[in-house]
Amino acid sequence: MKKSDLAALLLLGALWGASFLFMRMGANQFGSMALAGMRAIGAAICSIPLLLSRERWAELRTNWWPVTLIGLANSALPFVLFSYAAQSLPAGLSAIFDAIAPLLVAASGWLWLGEHLNASRASGLVIGLTGVVWLIGGTMGFGHGGASVGWAMAACVGANVCYTFGAHYSQRRMRTVTPLTVAIGSQVAAAAMLLPFTVWFWPARMPNVQAWVAMFGLAAGCTSLAYVLFYRLLAHVGSARAMAVLYLIPVFGVVWGAMFLGETITLTMAGGCAVILLGVALTTGMLRLRSVAQAAAASEDA
Repeated sequence: MKKSDLAALLLLGALWGASFLFMRMGANQFGSMALAGMRAIGAAICSIPLLLSRERWAELRTNWWPVTLIGLANSALPFVLFSYAAQSLPAGLSAIFDAIAPLLVAASGWLWLGEHLNASRASGLVIGLTGVVWLIGGTMGFGHGGASVGWAMAACVGANVCYTFGAHYSQRRMRTVTPLTVAIGSQVAAAAMLLPFTVWFWPARMPNVQAWVAMFGLAAGCTSLAYVLFYRLLAHVGSARAMAVLYLIPVFGVVWGAMFLGETITLTMAGGCAVILLGVALTTGMLRLRSVAQAAAASEDA
């Protein structure tokens, strides 16, 4: 991987990790629905110039319905659900939950689509889901946030279920469409869907300057620019290497939350994050059981 591609990968991880910081900063001021709507609208405004070509407009007109469905599953609903969760959960914890999407994709593919799971992927699925249970149980405990934290965690899981549907649907229906067209078109569709709810649920009191800065960072940086970087990486290094960003998002999310919001990194969060990422690495094929066994044997010999 070239240095420029590695830099783009790190920047993408930092941007998507920062989205949880910005949602945490803006959700209580805007409300979950208005913040999600402004994020989609702002991203669409920033991204529309990239659609100014006859080829992309033709693709969009031909595939407007599947692109709209992807906009609902990959943007509109997850934006609302993660913004809702940000009102109760620390930014770092929400970022860790975002790492479970590959586990849900693998599990749903196995259960409902008949996709094969080898020993490494099956083990990774079990390990990753164990980490999720550990994270939920250790975070909630008794008297640690009550129902609001429970619903916020459910919203994070729900957002990842939406991503799972979007991943399967895109793989089967959008193979012939340019990825950048899908990404930008889906943002425009999400903005159109969320616009009336944004107006209806607009906060009675104007959000403060910090919340507006967070919203602009969320829309322009963490959504519009991040999508461009992601599809640039796909073109330059391929999907397998580009997916390494999944391991950077929770790390950056936890770091940004600790640096800018003073969030505490608990042992439960660190342990759950490590277990989930190990499961994701096995499930996505970036790590195999044989490699784990060889590393363990080498450490024992040393």
